[in-house]
Amino acid sequence: MRPFILVAVLTASLAAQEAQIAPALRTEIETTVSKFMSANHAPGISVAVVEHGAEVWSEGFGLADLENSVPATRYTLYRLASISKPITATAAMMLWEQGKLDLDTPVQKYCPAFPQKEFPISTRQVLGHLGGIRHYKSDSQDDAETGNTRHFDDPIKSGLDFFKNDPLVAKPGTRFNYSTQGFTLVGCVIEGASGEKYVDYVNKHIFAPAGMTKALADDHYQIIPFRTRFYSRDKTGSVINADFLDSSYKIPGGGWLSSADDMAAFEAAMLNDRLLKHATTLVMWTPQKLPDGTMSEYALGWGTGKDLGVPDVGHGGGQQGTSTFIMIAPEQRAGVVVLINMDGGEASSLATDLLSLVLKSEGVAVTNPKK
Repeated sequence: MRPFILVAVLTASLAAQEAQIAPALRTEIETTVSKFMSANHAPGISVAVVEHGAEVWSEGFGLADLENSVPATRYTLYRLASISKPITATAAMMLWEQGKLDLDTPVQKYCPAFPQKEFPISTRQVLGHLGGIRHYKSDSQDDAETGNTRHFDDPIKSGLDFFKNDPLVAKPGTRFNYSTQGFTLVGCVIEGASGEKYVDYVNKHIFAPAGMTKALADDHYQIIPFRTRFYSRDKTGSVINADFLDSSYKIPGGGWLSSADDMAAFEAAMLNDRLLKHATTLVMWTPQKLPDGTMSEYALGWGTGKDLGVPDVGHGGGQQGTSTFIMIAPEQRAGVVVLINMDGGEASSLATDLLSLVLKSEGVAVTNPKK
């Protein structure tokens, strides 16, 4: 590890150790998580809290492995699903900040493997889901994508093959169309702009400086310590093992593994401008304008909102065996992480409740979106 990266990791680690959550807030959060688990029959949950730009607490609840009674902890690794998108967006914006990536030039400048279409497509448009790239197929072949069982050693090349020859669903820049496939294209752009493999670039330039020591690409065949088992519910509501998934074809948009501890470190790194300059982060967190003049609620790889009465940014994720959500209130320098090892787990609801508790503890007047 390079010396400057080691210093950054140690600094982040020491800051996390020095900051502590208030006992009353911790009790409120634990009670809220307990009630949520009971109501939703979640096998395991890991959560984390960031206050004043520092991780103050993270903990696991329930079980990471039901069959072997393995408890969930702050270090348990969950499928991030679409929380992978903010990570990929941060990597792209880093290259833009360095002058290595033009967000508004056609993507083929950096990713010649993606065929020319009837209209030019920019990286900015793809990051904002305005690129006209389709999401998963909605026909009978859908399971071949959402339930992919093949393993790919080259996630970018193989991922592009799923959709690169398909027609656009809309003229780029004209319509919001959520697309996990589009983030594979962003991964290809990152490779072309950086000269590094996408996974290597993220590991070196995002995870290492942020102090994310356990995050890695999901690989079904690799032995990965602390990885949770993945669960679902059948029609009767009983917890069962989730359907098989090999996400090696969509790592940039939904293929990373991480822990609550690591994702809190990511939030803290964003709030303290350790990955991007503050001005760059603001560009990334600014919602995109649609042709009719209205603003999308989606920025560049991040969702935006004001559910609690204050601006927030974040992202949710869901796929076989996982439900995830990260949420940051930038002006209050606060954030939460919720990772659940069951699909359909309503992580966004729990994350909103937890961030509400955090902000209230800091004296912030918040609204209750459930009322």
